Amino acid sequence: MTDLVPMTLALPETPALLGIAAWSGTGKTTLLEQLLPALRQRGLRVAVIKHAHHDFDVDQPGKDSHRLRQAGATPMLVASRARIAMMLETPDREEADLAQLIEMVRPQAPDLILVEGFKAWPLPKLELYRSELGKPPRAAQDPWIKAVAAKGGAQPPAGVERLDLDDLGALVDWVAAWPARWPSERAPRAGEA
Repeated sequence: MTDLVPMTLALPETPALLGIAAWSGTGKTTLLEQLLPALRQRGLRVAVIKHAHHDFDVDQPGKDSHRLRQAGATPMLVASRARIAMMLETPDREEADLAQLIEMVRPQAPDLILVEGFKAWPLPKLELYRSELGKPPRAAQDPWIKAVAAKGGAQPPAGVERLDLDDLGALVDWVAAWPARWPSERAPRAGEA
């Protein structure tokens, strides 16, 4: 079974979604580590859905949860007073289903879901761009990119905001304002759909 990226994604009224898209090595995770505490200080509940390009395991061989998952439990949910983890085997999928992941997070009532990776999915995105990586910016080809946070002189196409990748305060301001902008930003740039 092959799962392809959908041409459309039903964007919920709440919570707000914002993709963080960039080439590998641009600093997506580093920026998120800096943004999350600042957004929390502003009173925002922020969830993150991160795409992994490789097989990964959050469970440990030998632990009861790992043994039960290997025996066929799907999903396998482990809970304590401090955290909950759910492991769900998806061997028949070529790619993760972002729509399903959003629905799994929504009951936690975040104000904003930041989506790292999933760059081909049709959802509003903030592109991070570093010219020194030698890769082309994506904003000209992706009508869902609403802003480009760049280091250096890269200029995004018309209709795309430009932010300074090195100005954390401005990035925090822009992302913190995103939930209020969400109702009017749930579509690709005009004329480019």
